[in-house]
Amino acid sequence: MTALVLVGMSIAEVNDRHVLAARAADEGATVAFLQHGEPSLVDELTRLAGDGVDVIRLEPVVLTDARSPGRSWVRRVAGHWLREARRRPTILVGGTPVTGEEAALTSSAWEHVPGHSRHLLVCRGPRCSARGAQQTSEAFDSALREAGLGDDDVLVTQTGCLFPCNQAPVVVLHPDDAWFGGVDEAAARRIVIERLGWGLSVSDLLLPRKKHQI
Repeated sequence: MTALVLVGMSIAEVNDRHVLAARAADEGATVAFLQHGEPSLVDELTRLAGDGVDVIRLEPVVLTDARSPGRSWVRRVAGHWLREARRRPTILVGGTPVTGEEAALTSSAWEHVPGHSRHLLVCRGPRCSARGAQQTSEAFDSALREAGLGDDDVLVTQTGCLFPCNQAPVVVLHPDDAWFGGVDEAAARRIVIERLGWGLSVSDLLLPRKKHQI
């Protein structure tokens, strides 16, 4: 028995999972996600192996031009699963078998927390994504590169829902505890240049912060 799994590579596929699901239905496939979404790739591999599937074909899918992990990560995660599996079906990525000898999930380069001074959270919940958070995230990446700021300066993380959805797209900057709403591409560049570069408040983008009362 053979199964085809379409693997969503980024959070864009999670938010557009109906598109991925429709394609899977057309191809007689199931869906799994490399990050954020459910089922995860390892959970889907476990389910299929438990159902007695002998050959599992994995097809990485990217629905946008957004930055996503390389296809090699599908092999890496599948190899990790295969090394620990009780039943070992044949797994193919792009027609090439996964051997279980792929690079491990750990590396000395990923041992320590980055030395960043700021942590930028970009909401990728469904409302923020529908209102342009993908473009917002790309604008941050571009503006930070132009400013010469890397992960050891500003660590950018795409998150699930941050809750003030009416203000989408929402962005949070820590340790400033600064919340920004309506962050389109132009606003993202302003936050990088004016807030991170010049130390200005960018007050017209700031959202009121309700403080917890102890």
